[in-house]
Amino acid sequence: MDRMDTHVKVVSWLYIVLGALGLVTALCIFGLFFSIGIITNDRVAMSVLTITALFIAGILLTTSLPGIVAGFGLLRYQRWARILALVLAVLNLPLMPIGTLLGIYAIWVLLDDDSVPLFNQPGSPSAA
Repeated sequence: MDRMDTHVKVVSWLYIVLGALGLVTALCIFGLFFSIGIITNDRVAMSVLTITALFIAGILLTTSLPGIVAGFGLLRYQRWARILALVLAVLNLPLMPIGTLLGIYAIWVLLDDDSVPLFNQPGSPSAA
């Protein structure tokens, strides 16, 4: 069981770190596009770049936040976090190569017979 406990923690930190990288990327893209719009000193270019930046940053935020939430939930062995992480793992599978690797690893860890009891322990916060 200790072996799978370590794997669950690794999966949770992978979700948190990759989600945080997504948030940083969203902020960088927004800042870059917005700055380019200001530098051009053209209202149309500024509007188009701002709308594009908001769209791209919005997608990155929307896809990154669930991973961060799932990661922190997994650290606390919450049952809902295990389900969320499994859903995210399946959605990550087509995202070659990092998403595929994370998806396969997360599915293997979270569906393993030794990791399931970790989310049902009487002392864990999820059992309350």
